[in-house]
Amino acid sequence: MELLKEKILKDGKAVGDNIVKVDSFLNHQIDIELLQNIGKEFYERFRNDDINKILTIEASGIAIAAITALYFKVPVVFAKKTQSLNLDKDTYTSKVYSYTKEKHYDIKVSKKYLKKEDNILIIDDFLARGQAALGLCNLVEQSKGNVKGIGIVVEKGFQDGRELLLEKGFKLESLAIVRKIYEGKIIF
Repeated sequence: MELLKEKILKDGKAVGDNIVKVDSFLNHQIDIELLQNIGKEFYERFRNDDINKILTIEASGIAIAAITALYFKVPVVFAKKTQSLNLDKDTYTSKVYSYTKEKHYDIKVSKKYLKKEDNILIIDDFLARGQAALGLCNLVEQSKGNVKGIGIVVEKGFQDGRELLLEKGFKLESLAIVRKIYEGKIIF
């Protein structure tokens, strides 16, 4: 998606040799017009997959999933990372390791929101080592639902997340794939 790549080059920032910082338009401050284009692009790529629900993880994936859901006309479910009083006791739970935060955490979704008849599109902002996507896939597998695809906004192609997901047979679509970061430059 050229518009996204241009935005990353213009307003994104490379930090070290493995972090792509896009907080000015994607996951802290949000460029809604760009998000509309991202949602439409995901719709174009997955519209023939009979999607009836979108699943993401809090917090960065929610805005992207919500705009994408407008095109599909389906609900969004998001996995929670923290226990709260308003979360049902009967949940699907999966353990995920965050390399960015350097810790394990449980992600949870109420069992009433994931069903065996669901055809689910997983949406997330980044793919690096694939742990968040695999954790979300595990939640769907527990529900006996179907993961119809995984949509990623920015993929770090120099890490092994893509291989892990493809080995498991998932359909994966990334809108921008960063091949490497070299001398402070993001290279697609």
